[in-house]
Amino acid sequence: MVTKPGPAGAGLQTFPRRNSITIVMLSQLFKRRDLFRAGALLAPFAGFRSTGNAAQLRLAGDIYASIGVRPIINCKGTFTIISGSQSLPEVKRAMDLASRHYIHLDELMEKVGQRLAQITKAEWGIVTAGCAAALSHATAACIAGADPEKLQRLPDLTGMKNEVIAPRYSRNVYDHAVRQVGPRIVEVNSIQEYERAFNDRTAMVMVLAGSGDKGPLGLEALCPIAKQKGVPVLVDAAAERLTIPNGHLARGATMVAYSGGKCLRGPQCAGILLGPKNLLQAAWLHSAPHHAYGRPMKVGKEEIMGMLAAVEAWVKRDHDAEWKQWESWLDHIARKVKTIPGVTTEILQPEGLSNNSPRLRIKWEKLSVTGREAEERLLEGEPRVIVGGSTGDRTWGGADSLTIMPYMMMPGDEKIAADRIHTVLTGHGPHIRAYVGPTAHVAGQWDVDIQYGLGSSRHNLVLEQKEGQLLGTHSGEYLSSDLRGLIRENEIIFRSSHRYEGTRIGYEFSGVVKDDSITGTVHLGEYGQARFTARRHNYGQPGGVVRPVKNV
Repeated sequence: MVTKPGPAGAGLQTFPRRNSITIVMLSQLFKRRDLFRAGALLAPFAGFRSTGNAAQLRLAGDIYASIGVRPIINCKGTFTIISGSQSLPEVKRAMDLASRHYIHLDELMEKVGQRLAQITKAEWGIVTAGCAAALSHATAACIAGADPEKLQRLPDLTGMKNEVIAPRYSRNVYDHAVRQVGPRIVEVNSIQEYERAFNDRTAMVMVLAGSGDKGPLGLEALCPIAKQKGVPVLVDAAAERLTIPNGHLARGATMVAYSGGKCLRGPQCAGILLGPKNLLQAAWLHSAPHHAYGRPMKVGKEEIMGMLAAVEAWVKRDHDAEWKQWESWLDHIARKVKTIPGVTTEILQPEGLSNNSPRLRIKWEKLSVTGREAEERLLEGEPRVIVGGSTGDRTWGGADSLTIMPYMMMPGDEKIAADRIHTVLTGHGPHIRAYVGPTAHVAGQWDVDIQYGLGSSRHNLVLEQKEGQLLGTHSGEYLSSDLRGLIRENEIIFRSSHRYEGTRIGYEFSGVVKDDSITGTVHLGEYGQARFTARRHNYGQPGGVVRPVKNV
């Protein structure tokens, strides 16, 4: 058991150590490609429990339970970490039939490209190993075209175009798929910066679909300038609804990429890229089965045909009926939880095409459980339920709430979710100790050794302390940022967030202070957790860096 500080006046809380599930709490929710600014993400190996003996796979019933993996009721939406979506019956059938024959993949993609063009009204289409693979193949095509010599040299861009322009709002964790091909991303913040960014090294413009692509640096502003410069514009629309004719292409984009295993409910490891035939056929050359940079991003005949079946089904699905079903599920959950005194609900309407469905926000006051605790208990309990985020935390405060996203729920899930949420909200919370102020004083400079599952690193902390409040700086081996935290008695917790390119690396340190050392755990979000030891810096040490510190 560990204790953690509560909000002002609430004192310390005792609760089980988070050894199976790590929840990362950030600021906003629900858009799949906004995950870098979203809430509640499972850490690697979350929920893993080793029995010491390998379970035998059973090809019947609950196949996952047969090997000791607990399935999840998905009230969160289309996120890869929780396996995206459940593929449609016609997709499963297409994949099964496709597996029973041999074909030539180039011939297959030619015919599939024609059919995708016919359905979507785009000039051409290809199937890729997910949306990220589509981004990589499109980037490679814009840089090297169909030239075999250049194709073989990637990611060595010597003598080739090596820059991709992106407005700041488009920078995100998924632009790694663009960067890994080799180009440098040139980030722009105004239309003037955008116009100046073009040169003979510019290969492509990258835009993240969402609210930003309709603002001052939206597609209508960007595309005419890019077209004049002869530079393609690629839109990442991973979890968006597929519009026909395609809205992004109609607004001037050259290519647009979608995840196949999200709202289209195709194969999870598939995606589609739509755009001009010559660019897309070049992108296909950079993909497996061809021996090029994209060779590891293989899409098989089963995924290709399953993806085509998903697009065929998209234009036949009753989307209005699906929306009404989602609303009925949210209504069932709302009616159940509102029987609890102090619980209220509200419906949130979508703001864009990504994870496009209504959502239910459940709010409460004066219950024994916080929003974060409720989220963790729903995920750790049985049946497991993952929600679309939470607010309210004993450490960091905030109003208590849960949000339910019905987008990927299955019939009957609403009853399970409603019962589980009701049980969690009416359960008895952990004992809360009276507030105790800090007994440790940590102002100063600290050297930190972090031990990962594999490897280690040396970091540095500069801490400023005002009673139980902490501010300061956390420096890694390459990156640094401000930190903030709390200290109660001799227990410490603090957070930092380091920006790198389009993403951020989040750290949450929690540990115990003893003399001139701190030991504990650092939670790394989707990258799991590590152990750390911090030692107060010895200023007399040769080569030591002295930084000003103070108690404020």
